[in-house]
Amino acid sequence: MSERHIIERVPKQIFVDGAWRGSADGGVFEVADPANASTLCEVADGQADDAKAAVEAAVEAQEQWAATPPRQRGEILRRAWQLMTDRTDELATLMTLEMGKSLTESRAEVAYASDYFRWFSEEAVRIDGDYARTPDGKARMIVTRQPVGPCLLITPWNFPLAMGTRKIGPAVAAGCTMIVKPAQLTPLSMLTLADLLTEAGLPGGVLNVVPSTSASRIVNPVLADPRIRKLSFTGSTEVGRTLVRQCAPNLTRMSMELGGNAAFLVFDDADLDAAVEGAVTAKMRNNGESCVAANRFLVQSSIAEEFTVRLTERMAALRMGRGTEPDVVVGPLVNEGQRGTVSELVEDAIARGALATTGGEPGEGDGYFYRPTVLADVPDDARILREEVFGPVAPVTTFADEDEALAGANDTEYGLVGYVFTRDLDRAVRVGEGLATGMVGINTGLVSNTSAPFGGIKASGFGREGGHEGIAEYLDTKYLSLALRS
Repeated sequence: MSERHIIERVPKQIFVDGAWRGSADGGVFEVADPANASTLCEVADGQADDAKAAVEAAVEAQEQWAATPPRQRGEILRRAWQLMTDRTDELATLMTLEMGKSLTESRAEVAYASDYFRWFSEEAVRIDGDYARTPDGKARMIVTRQPVGPCLLITPWNFPLAMGTRKIGPAVAAGCTMIVKPAQLTPLSMLTLADLLTEAGLPGGVLNVVPSTSASRIVNPVLADPRIRKLSFTGSTEVGRTLVRQCAPNLTRMSMELGGNAAFLVFDDADLDAAVEGAVTAKMRNNGESCVAANRFLVQSSIAEEFTVRLTERMAALRMGRGTEPDVVVGPLVNEGQRGTVSELVEDAIARGALATTGGEPGEGDGYFYRPTVLADVPDDARILREEVFGPVAPVTTFADEDEALAGANDTEYGLVGYVFTRDLDRAVRVGEGLATGMVGINTGLVSNTSAPFGGIKASGFGREGGHEGIAEYLDTKYLSLALRS
């Protein structure tokens, strides 16, 4: 199927109550290809009235959807998983066109994203409760779990399918209706997903999708409505703090997956080949535009030079280009603003004394390319060690011993993920437990898994997505006291 045909097949309107419709004022916005800055298509630009209509649809559908048998909800997700699997190439190409990542990366995301539907199709029938006697024997305690109700789901641009299915999957399984606000930069994947879920049998009103150039225009009226009982957000810590304040008046339940500043620790007893491969994986997945991307490489002094040389060779060999081209590993960044931020952080580090052993500059062409970069001898005061770079840049610093490594890794307000490479099992446990993060990868550069609880602590947020914990975020616990006649 041609690229143009794939784009033409995407619904480009707002999806409310099971129907596609134009925006309230008829407005549209352009979606661009970051590889060449060309316009792919135009999408309906949602307004506040569209958001309010989506709320009404979700509220209206909630009671019946909550009463739908768990097996039936699970089967819808299972069919959606199969449809995504069958259409992997089409979905991957669409994602590459609107976001920029290579087709290899996009295919991997389709598999990862669809697996959330498969996982939560199975969790739908495992929503458990409890039955027990009170200590005095005079009553019985019945504990049940019920859907929290209509939800607002806000997804980011960097994983336009997976961040959607990671939220939609448990909401559907738990019996919640929802309004989804996809990122302005990458709405096409979510609009296609809504169409696919409809084909899988999801009733109208359960899922409503409102793309818009103004997040506040959609989010503000939705969160102001007390009938919205949960917010799930993936994005920056700055925006997350604003949303927490907005949820306060109605005490809206929240789960937040926010920014990161992941440390990648390499000890002198590590398998250096594995550490370098793990570093490339942890750094370059999704062009480095990932909240779990390694942001700081802390390497023990005795092996730092060799590690940097090997990492430089691997990064320099990565082929950069439009994601649809054969053998491309590194695609463009999502827009000029993101490339400008990466450039600014690299220039700051070099001005303070860091050395670019490869890269260190934008790529050529009309797209938003930035060359894979390794920075050696990065000083402690460089901004890149404190701010999330969200691009293909690996800054390397050194440490003397385990205590210094942990102190350096934890010297950040963020706490999403950390990585540890060592052959010493005792050290792996000590450092893994000592890292102030919600997740730790030990001798691996990839921690994401649909069956695992994904999330962070501190300024990286709260709540978990995926695993058994993921569906619990969409359930309220209810206790019934059943008194017995004496």
